[in-house]
Amino acid sequence: MKNLLNALLFIIACQVSAAAWSQTIFIVRHGEKVDESRDPQLSLKGKQRAANLAMQLRDADIKRVYVTEFQRTQMTAAPLVDARQLALTPYAAKESASFGKTLLTAEANTLVVGHSNTLLDILKGMGITDVKPVADDEYDRLIIVTLNKNGSPSYILLRY
Repeated sequence: MKNLLNALLFIIACQVSAAAWSQTIFIVRHGEKVDESRDPQLSLKGKQRAANLAMQLRDADIKRVYVTEFQRTQMTAAPLVDARQLALTPYAAKESASFGKTLLTAEANTLVVGHSNTLLDILKGMGITDVKPVADDEYDRLIIVTLNKNGSPSYILLRY
């Protein structure tokens, strides 16, 4: 009985320890845009979605925010960045797969804002390959990736 209790305490301690070492990466596509030009701003609906994202992630203890060189990703992150007084860190949209690999070493909870055609590359770079492609009219996907020091990343998919 004493050995069983010690084994259970050890397992619990390992789980608590692993949880303390985990980081969370929140990955979203930018909000709805005003038109199909190369670098459009967000539409009113997109700005509302960005505000909603900031509200959803307000207690997520995000310390880093990555955006591409396009203003629609920056505008999507802006409400959260302003509320938490964070800086935007740019990454090149065309290098999403290699950027995904660098996220595996994240040392803080992170938000990444990308595009419909880059989200899967980011996830593949992180070793996650079983996510469905993002449709052109899909803006509400919130992918939450948990990085654990003792294993591969895991994820859940939510809508916001």
